[in-house]
Amino acid sequence: MIHNPILRGFHPDPSIIRAGTDYYIATSTFEWWPGVRIHHSRDLVHWSLIGYPLTRMSQMDLRGVGPSQGIWAPCLTYDNGVFYLVYTIVKAFYCNMYDTENYLVTAEDIHGPWSEPVALNNFGFDPSLFHDDDGRKYMVSMVTDHRVPKKYAGRLVLQEFDAAGRRMVGPVRDIYRADGIFLEGPHIFKRDGWYYLFSADTGTGEAHGQTIQRARDIWGPYEMYRPADACRQEGEAYSILTSRHHGDILLQKAGHCDLVETPEGEWYMVHLCGRASEDRNPDDAERFAGARRYMLGRETAIQKVRWTEDGWLELAEGGNVPLEEAEEPRGGNVLLEEAEEPCHGNVPGKKAELSCCGDVPKDTEDALDSKPLSREAAGGQDYGAADKVADRAMRADSQQAGFIRDDFDAPALHLDYQSLRIPMDEHYISLSERPGWLRMYGRSGLASRFSQTLIARRVTEYHMDAACCAAFEPEVFKQMAGLILMYDTDNYLYLHISHDEDVGKCITLLKAENKKYEYLTDYIPIERNRDIELKLSLRGTRVQFSYGFRGEAAREIGPCINGSFLSDEACTEGWFTGAMVGICCQDLTGFGKYADFDWFEVQASQV
Repeated sequence: MIHNPILRGFHPDPSIIRAGTDYYIATSTFEWWPGVRIHHSRDLVHWSLIGYPLTRMSQMDLRGVGPSQGIWAPCLTYDNGVFYLVYTIVKAFYCNMYDTENYLVTAEDIHGPWSEPVALNNFGFDPSLFHDDDGRKYMVSMVTDHRVPKKYAGRLVLQEFDAAGRRMVGPVRDIYRADGIFLEGPHIFKRDGWYYLFSADTGTGEAHGQTIQRARDIWGPYEMYRPADACRQEGEAYSILTSRHHGDILLQKAGHCDLVETPEGEWYMVHLCGRASEDRNPDDAERFAGARRYMLGRETAIQKVRWTEDGWLELAEGGNVPLEEAEEPRGGNVLLEEAEEPCHGNVPGKKAELSCCGDVPKDTEDALDSKPLSREAAGGQDYGAADKVADRAMRADSQQAGFIRDDFDAPALHLDYQSLRIPMDEHYISLSERPGWLRMYGRSGLASRFSQTLIARRVTEYHMDAACCAAFEPEVFKQMAGLILMYDTDNYLYLHISHDEDVGKCITLLKAENKKYEYLTDYIPIERNRDIELKLSLRGTRVQFSYGFRGEAAREIGPCINGSFLSDEACTEGWFTGAMVGICCQDLTGFGKYADFDWFEVQASQV
């Protein structure tokens, strides 16, 4: 069986293709660098991170973008030996007039090199490229509307793309507009002479879902599929997948789907989802009052689907509720010589030459293997039961493996690390100045949207431990280095070493919650010239920090903290990513004081 989520932690907006016997999923990365994560599988069960297409400043300049802005909803497709990736760089959101720049990059190998970007139209975010069987190509996207009030609740537009000229051509036409049902994340694919418009509905929260429409002409008019759904209420979308009436199941927020066909003709649908914690926003919260909190962010799951006799799509097991387990595809791996052309929901399938993609390196294939335990899903909108499910889910998650310890012995950082908005070049880090250690040069502060020295990994389970060993000799209070649990630049818990005029070298714990700052401990003096281990333990949403000198027992520092404020629902500016754990260094004097890290470890907990 396939166990969901297949990509755990912050991995939203999945786009999937098959290339021969290889499957690839692209997911959003927002303000984190490099841009767009690509995962690989040969069985839809086990997935490993293999790289990022957007690795150059010329492909994405994220300096200055706000929390949860940056790279949104990539769409990965393939046609005639070329991989295509379209994506949005959001540079202004949470405002009246959004800036949503859409681009295309291409590569002949999924591992790159990827091209310089081609500018597309900027009507809205979530662009998707469709390759028709007559050789023509089209881009569909949603439309943002700054007018007050908005003219339509939801709107999708289509325009042709000239691949030879590498530019958009022809008119921009509406193919969907409505007063009631909001759609985004659209994809077009073709089957049996029908054009299918596959779109996310109703936002990306707990009311999220997925709709499907079809037309004989790509320009429409499109007919909406209306599946039987006893739970659907008047005015709601006609969703073929949703969690909105089942608050007690594990996979919440289900929607934003994409399709893939196996070599044996089976169909699967990837979608984003979320695993709720037991915590909620206050009833008087300014935004999302009373909403459940999702520290891990939006994740990726997969469902098996089937075509009905009259040409519509539905879950293979019936209904429209996401399941924790999906049936594995038949056939397993086949010889590469027998493989078909890369296949995607928006590429008509046909026999062709072999994929140009090589094998995945063993270390990346092992790095993110995840096999979550299964629990039976129940129905009904019982939030008391939902909290019990969240409790069971958090306990089960503690048994997952897939995190690694990094001793910084390799010549480059592991693929799993990401930094904020900029690459970590020699101005920020070095793996050679002190072999076996990562040297981090202090730059801007944690609120900076331009030049932080920070690397982080996703928090993928509600029960996990993280630790690092640091050598750092600060001289003034403006020099800091340590271990951070964060959601964005406004929300974090930071256990760090610094210097105080009265106590000298010290350690302290700083909390930032929506730009409200609080030190949770005094400045605790520590000895100079000794390596220090910094640790955190996450149990559910409760976080306990500790520290100790190398080889000595750790001692707790600060209170046990409710860390659920590091979640989509609790952060007031950004709400599309997820909790990250990392190491970092700041020097607000401008002198570039460095800290050396001997190792960094993140692992699921058995307790």
